[in-house]
This record gives sequence, C-alpha cells and structure tokens, in this order.
Amino acid sequence: MPIVVRIDVELARRKMSVGEFAERVGLTPANVAVLKNGRAKAVRFSTLEAMCRVLGCQPGDLLEYVEDDVDAPQPSRR
Repeated sequence: MPIVVRIDVELARRKMSVGEFAERVGLTPANVAVLKNGRAKAVRFSTLEAMCRVLGCQPGDLLEYVEDDVDAPQPSRR
C-alpha cells in the first residue's frame, strides 16, 4: 500500500507506549495496532487530529506516501 503510517516512529521519539497513546487519543490499543501495521483502510480526520495533538506533530509526520513498485506483479482483483 502506498501510504505508510509512521506512528511507531513518533511514539519512539517521545518514549510513549501504545497503551498511553491509545488512552490519550481515545482509541483501543487494538485499533492503534491496526493503524501501526498498515491494515487500516481509512482514518477519520478527528482521529488524525487527536493523534497530532497528543504527539505534537503534523499529519505528514504520521503519514507518508511511497510509490508502489510499478514493475512488481500486482495482485489479481476479483
């Protein structure tokens, strides 16, 4: 997926645990794990705003666009 979520980097910079982050943002630790592992299909702006407020960062610090390798075989879509 071309969008990479960098929550783990920002948490490490602040020495903040996933549990503390989840509580302060208002998410479950399981939902934070879904975001961290890149399995989320969408993020609400209100959640992104809360994450940025808690971490004192900008959305671009948490989300990064990385182009797919155009030469790599694409999975079939049925």
